[in-house]
Amino acid sequence: MGGPLGDCLFKSRHEDFLVDELLPFEPEGEGEHLFLLIEKKGENTDWVAGLLARYAGVKRQSVSYAGRKDRHGVTRQWFCVSLPGMADPNWAGLESDSIRIIRQKRHRKKLKTGALKANDFCITLRNIDVEPALVEARLERISKEGVPNYFGEQRFGHQGRNVEKAVAMLAGKFRVQRNKRSVYLSAARSWLFNRVLSDKVQQGVWNQYVPGDVLGFPDSKSLIFDTPDADIMARLDRGELSPTSPQWGRGLPKVSDQMLSLEKTIVDEYSQLCDGLERAGLLQERRINRLIPEQMTWSWENSREERSLVLGFRLPKGCFATSVLRELLSCHEARHEGLEESA
Repeated sequence: MGGPLGDCLFKSRHEDFLVDELLPFEPEGEGEHLFLLIEKKGENTDWVAGLLARYAGVKRQSVSYAGRKDRHGVTRQWFCVSLPGMADPNWAGLESDSIRIIRQKRHRKKLKTGALKANDFCITLRNIDVEPALVEARLERISKEGVPNYFGEQRFGHQGRNVEKAVAMLAGKFRVQRNKRSVYLSAARSWLFNRVLSDKVQQGVWNQYVPGDVLGFPDSKSLIFDTPDADIMARLDRGELSPTSPQWGRGLPKVSDQMLSLEKTIVDEYSQLCDGLERAGLLQERRINRLIPEQMTWSWENSREERSLVLGFRLPKGCFATSVLRELLSCHEARHEGLEESA
């Protein structure tokens, strides 16, 4: 893309970062699991889950959600409270300026981590110091060609410390609780994916088919292992398919030929990390390289004090809005503790 065009302010207020979570199904209206669509403002996802457990009179593990959402924003996401043989709780007193229940409906199955279809974003970038025509040209390109599908810095913790802790944990230098273990493993695996993707970007092959690669679909983990024919290559050109990179774990690499050689050259530099991820029991998976935002819109809000841009787009689950923004502008935000990832 050529790097950020200039600078802007990001998340200068909660309302500048709006997220709507979309489920791949509609709750049925009956069952022992109560689904709650909650709007939270400036609140931590885990903290809200704990609050729901206290009001419902159940254990914390009886409350689940599909994915964490950024604390510093206004996010609408689904929570699930398992209530076998129990009536709907009285939520009176739970709502506040920062928490609002939008919908509640019963369902037969528990909401599991990752059970998402997509996230809709509405993001306001302020104090932009670039001419609008240049910004709009870049947005047109992003909407058609997509961006590298990096994991966002939220995945790595404050100042990337989760990766450092993962390396120490895998080296046996300390033991952690089970929930922290999964966070650190995810951080290390995601960092390695970003490293491989970054090298492919530098080589100019991140969005192109290289012999032996495996293509993937943007909205699922389904892969195409066959050598692409003309139809598949046309779908790749249209953005319906994408080349992939490894999410490391046990098992043989899923690629071959030139792509296997290319990726091996990169990951061999981090053999100890790869070995640790394999010993931890993770399995080889693939993630798409290219992220094309859907339903992308933009508009300008100008005043005497600042020039602001309002962006709207939809991303598949597990993809990060910051991966889109980084290809447009350098976004400067106040540093916050307790950053969460948008999944």
